[in-house]
Amino acid sequence: MKLVFLGVLSLLLNATTHAGDDSKALQGTWLPASAELGGQPFPEQVTKSMRLTIQGDKYIVMVGPQKDEGTTKLDASKSPKTLEIRGTEGPNKGKTIPAIYKIEGNTLTVCYNLGGKDYPTEFVSKAGTQFFLVKYQRSKP
Repeated sequence: MKLVFLGVLSLLLNATTHAGDDSKALQGTWLPASAELGGQPFPEQVTKSMRLTIQGDKYIVMVGPQKDEGTTKLDASKSPKTLEIRGTEGPNKGKTIPAIYKIEGNTLTVCYNLGGKDYPTEFVSKAGTQFFLVKYQRSKP
């Protein structure tokens, strides 16, 4: 019984440590390199006007002059890793958006379910869905 408890405790600590590592890795400003919504390329003009900034557990997305703010909650113990986004100001105020993410060096890939129901299971935006797939590059300070 003690071994099972220690094993579970070890898994929880490991998941918390990785979430902390990811939380640190997400900090900063990110610019989209590419984006798709419902299987279609997102308009380049809009993509170029976007900027995501993460500080602590808070985010700000600027699309041109329009600001969207809220909080993020990571779960690095899941596969794929999940990200829960809660809008507090702007067009997503009061909404919860489930997403998955992966970080590879200075590249952050996020697949958001703008329909707000279930978490995506893969990094794909298919026709007929409200999945928004964005590949961000870290902005140089």
